Amino acid sequence: MAAWIEPSVLACVALGANLGDAAAEVQQALRDLATLDGTRVVRASSLYRTAPYEALGPDFINAVALLDTHLSPLALLHALQRIEQAHGRERPYHNAPRTLDLDLIFHGDTQLATPELTLPHPRWQERAFVLVPLADVCPERVNAELLAAVRDQPIEKFTV
Repeated sequence: MAAWIEPSVLACVALGANLGDAAAEVQQALRDLATLDGTRVVRASSLYRTAPYEALGPDFINAVALLDTHLSPLALLHALQRIEQAHGRERPYHNAPRTLDLDLIFHGDTQLATPELTLPHPRWQERAFVLVPLADVCPERVNAELLAAVRDQPIEKFTV
């Protein structure tokens, strides 16, 4: 049984993949997000190609989705981890290449710091692969100063 909260909140999820058909994995993950109990995808960004950030391996395909959800932060995190597992996610070492990575960036205005989950995500403002797609779907969260701070991180729109 899901841990529900009332009322629903707007949550932000960053999606990324750099193994296999990364674009197909991200697109399928967006569809998977739409099947979560008490959750609907409000908007999804374009897909973007980025070099690995603080990691090795092939380029990533990234996106951001805004979700309207009744799931609590931890229930949503666990649902995201189940989707990652269904996509074959393995965690052999920190920042290893991956078939799918789903990061909970925001959950409404929740501020949380536990061993399992920190909200908002502690490094969201440092990553072009979050900021640029986030600007597509939630421009009020991204200003020119934030984008300028990550301009040295290459990112380009990806077309399938």
